[in-house]
Amino acid sequence: MTFSSPKDAGALLCCLVLLVLTACAPRPGTESLTPVPSAKTVLNQVTIKVATTRVFDPVTGSYSDARAPALSYESFTVSIPPTHKATRIEISQAGPDPMTSFAVTERHHLTGLGPSNPAQGKQDIMIFVHGYNYTFAESLFRLAQVAVDGEIAETPVLFAWPSAASVVGYLADKDAATYSRDDLVMLLADVAADPDIGEITLFGHSMGGWLVAEALRQLRLSGQDKVIDRLENVVLAAPDIDLDVFHRQLRTIGPLTPPMTLLVSADDRALRLAEWLAGSRARLGTTDASDPKVQALAATHGLLVIDISKVDALDPSNHNRFAGLMTVLPRVPSSTLASLRHAGAFILEPISATLVASQN
Repeated sequence: MTFSSPKDAGALLCCLVLLVLTACAPRPGTESLTPVPSAKTVLNQVTIKVATTRVFDPVTGSYSDARAPALSYESFTVSIPPTHKATRIEISQAGPDPMTSFAVTERHHLTGLGPSNPAQGKQDIMIFVHGYNYTFAESLFRLAQVAVDGEIAETPVLFAWPSAASVVGYLADKDAATYSRDDLVMLLADVAADPDIGEITLFGHSMGGWLVAEALRQLRLSGQDKVIDRLENVVLAAPDIDLDVFHRQLRTIGPLTPPMTLLVSADDRALRLAEWLAGSRARLGTTDASDPKVQALAATHGLLVIDISKVDALDPSNHNRFAGLMTVLPRVPSSTLASLRHAGAFILEPISATLVASQN
């Protein structure tokens, strides 16, 4: 492997070191998925439905990175500790404790997603497709954190594909995401056909953004336009997609109504490393939203591009800012959010919690 300059080599080494340090942070173990009694003082809980292509391990009670032949479903109730701080996933080294850490208080295997409560009428859902280097527990707790901090009214659904959960497992993860593409298409077709499900939001982060775009492309190619029409919102956060590939995907997918939303940040170090691994090919998630060419692309293909580089990063990788963004959105006036259902490029100002159009 060669570098165009010592500066490039140094930048890559810096990114790699930061990602390794980030990966060394405490991660929830398989024991975190064992249900524990919920303390009476713990009032904040969220129920998450899971559709996964991971293989269930009956010994640990978790899901491995082995690839299952078909989707399996489960429901988890996750409690959030009273000491929770926004964007954090609190983990106890002594084991899950509802008073100090994220903890599972209930879990049940399902035959399918189904409605949360038929008596409540139609249920809106948000399907979250996680990114590269995630364990099953991490993806579950990240969605729980986003749902709670973002005050999400929709029923959260996790699409968990078999990530190797390793910094050096990038290529293995890309294969695992590709393996899961047909299953995401099937899941979307199932929920779209369910009369008990209302609005559907599809949210893909990082490599999960690539998986979402591929699923939409496959739906369009197979003539399942009605499934795409049922999607109320499609959001790609820090999408790990080659720019040229994304242009081809858009040609097939076509404009969405409301427009597809891209959350981008030029200083995303994880995506910079992905660019190097891909032979210096630019990634969609590091797009400069203020670039007139980007705004022209957004207008042509019906995209909404939001620069989230000013949102506080969760770690040195700057790759998980979407989790911080969710703590801002509940404070944004609904009238402002409604005005963003038009194609174009925008910049988020998180301090004032307002969204303003970028200036050329």
